[in-house]
Amino acid sequence: MPTGPRPYILYEANYRQLLDDRPNVAVLPWGATEAHNYHMPHGTDVIEATAFAERAAELAVERGAKPIVLPTIPYGNDEQQLDQVATVSFTTTTALAILDDVVRSLVKQGIDRIVLVNGHGGNQFKPMVRDMQGRHAAMIVVCNFFEMRRDVFDATFEQPGDHADEMETSLLMHLCPQLLQMDNAGTGPRNPTQVEGLSQPGVWTPRPWSQTHADTGAGDPSKATADKGARYFEAVSAALADVIVGVSKANKGDLPYV
Repeated sequence: MPTGPRPYILYEANYRQLLDDRPNVAVLPWGATEAHNYHMPHGTDVIEATAFAERAAELAVERGAKPIVLPTIPYGNDEQQLDQVATVSFTTTTALAILDDVVRSLVKQGIDRIVLVNGHGGNQFKPMVRDMQGRHAAMIVVCNFFEMRRDVFDATFEQPGDHADEMETSLLMHLCPQLLQMDNAGTGPRNPTQVEGLSQPGVWTPRPWSQTHADTGAGDPSKATADKGARYFEAVSAALADVIVGVSKANKGDLPYV
């Protein structure tokens, strides 16, 4: 456990540390605040994004990278969950404005490499990044942790879903088991789509979440374990560390850092 302020975590680091070893890549965790079945905290996506960013930065520093982990953005796009108690949603225009201000601020200080660690499937950053790279001389990398290391995911989890499922429950069993109330957990069923033609590959429309998922979960968490969470957490953190190291050590002109 760290005995003092970690110089690569911005909300802990002091100015002397930052001046003595200036970071060259900013890591921005971005989560959401929403219901996660009946057994998980509303801040699940914030907890996950923060933990992955901090652990990956720790591993990257050990390999010579110079990251700084920014405070986590706690709200994401939850427009389909606004009928659920205490859900807060950022629209895409709000998220774009916040991201633009973060990048603009960092670029003025010479930090022109940003790694986004996304913890929420409703956050869609690709079009934002495409627009922003026309305005700022910065390389912005988006990492959706839940899409990384699918080999480990497939080998670890028996009943995967996509929200408050075996994977997310296992992660929090590893990271903060005191916040889980497994006796309350629902089975995470999903009511099927009834409109003909919408279930085929390449076709998408938002789910009216409370009608589609009665307990707000999507996937059965009953086979979750802390060991599964630890295995997946370390695998994804190592993969994120690879990204941070590569971005930190890149030279201007190395594609796509131009």
